[in-house]
Amino acid sequence: MENMLQTAQGYAFSAYEIALAWLIDPANWVQFALLVAAYLLAVVITKKLNPKLLQVLTPAEGNDTILAKVRRFVLLFLPLLLPLLAFGLTAIGEQVTRSIFGSGEVIAFGKRVFLFLAVRTFARDMLTDPLLKMLGKMVLVPLAAFYALGFLEPLLGWLEATIVPLGNMSFSLLGLLRFLVVASVMFWLGRWSNDQSATMIHKQEMRPATRQLAAKAAEIAIFGVAFLVAMNIAGIPLSSLAVLTGALGVGIGFGLQKIASNFVSGVILLLEGQATVGDYVELDGGEAGTIVKMTARAAILETYDGKWIVVPNEDFIVTRVVNYSDSGSANRYDVSFSVSYDTDINKVPDIVGPAVAALDFVLSDPEEPDVELDGFGDSGIDFVVEFWVEGIDDGKNKYRSHVRFAIWNALKDAGIEIPFPQRVVEIKGGFPQQSE
Repeated sequence: MENMLQTAQGYAFSAYEIALAWLIDPANWVQFALLVAAYLLAVVITKKLNPKLLQVLTPAEGNDTILAKVRRFVLLFLPLLLPLLAFGLTAIGEQVTRSIFGSGEVIAFGKRVFLFLAVRTFARDMLTDPLLKMLGKMVLVPLAAFYALGFLEPLLGWLEATIVPLGNMSFSLLGLLRFLVVASVMFWLGRWSNDQSATMIHKQEMRPATRQLAAKAAEIAIFGVAFLVAMNIAGIPLSSLAVLTGALGVGIGFGLQKIASNFVSGVILLLEGQATVGDYVELDGGEAGTIVKMTARAAILETYDGKWIVVPNEDFIVTRVVNYSDSGSANRYDVSFSVSYDTDINKVPDIVGPAVAALDFVLSDPEEPDVELDGFGDSGIDFVVEFWVEGIDDGKNKYRSHVRFAIWNALKDAGIEIPFPQRVVEIKGGFPQQSE
């Protein structure tokens, strides 16, 4: 117990001597004074510059030019002005103290603290993407804190010396951390570049299928380049991925052949353009709807009642598909009706045809509404009227329902009877006689 007290007293005495030497050293007081002066000067300059910079960098509302976007981007860095200005001024003060006194540890520590504050402000207030924000809080801010305390070099040395074995490969913790950071940043850059390229491609005047194919090709190229760059920066040799790619090839050959087939089918669909976003299609299996999205694996059909059907791309290649809007032309529909046998059927086309043609959605090109005699039924004479419309009778556009209303009203106004089923019952031998 006595030895422990003596050891503690020795540490306390050493700390007292260090503190006393620091306090009586004029160089330390000069450094501290310069540190405070640099911070106060940074505050004054920031208060004067902020309003002017805000006025210069803020574009007018609705201005979406490239220069306006650059000004908005630079404006995001305005919160960093104070800590970075203080960092720069303390760096000048450090050079002054080192040239005069030959030391500058105090002001150097303050300089590192200002850099830490800048990093913390950047991670907390400027990063809006969830992935980058998490990366800043989990990696960037702790590294800046270790740097401010002077522990960054020992930490990096320990991470470099700690090896993690992984099969026939091995990585240091520093290399693994570097890969995670670089991969996250490259993934974010790839996603941002993909959004920008997709926006630019969709503004071009080209067929929808071509736009979709160009967007997919740009997405694959961007993320492929991002992956290769991340592997190169992290120091991972691409030859070490040979085993992984070989296993992936075997997996595609056996378990993933359907996924590969759907991917290839999707590329074929985009190249040929026989079915693309916005088309109303009906598949051999009975699925029908408007294509609202095409992915690498499947197409999403939206039915008229709002349901979404996921159809594998392969079904568009190996089965029969009816595309009602592939050519962009009008579509023909027909509606059947009947009149009684007492009707002068020669008048029916002149009555029904104009009534259907008067509807605002019925087209006169490529053909006027055509009324045809369809047959002689059990209860009446059957007719069919054929008409053309620009669109699909998919439940939202009730073309055939409106045509049936027009036929009914036209026949009623002309006094023509629409028959209903009638049956003649013959009783052989007459009615039985009631006995008295």
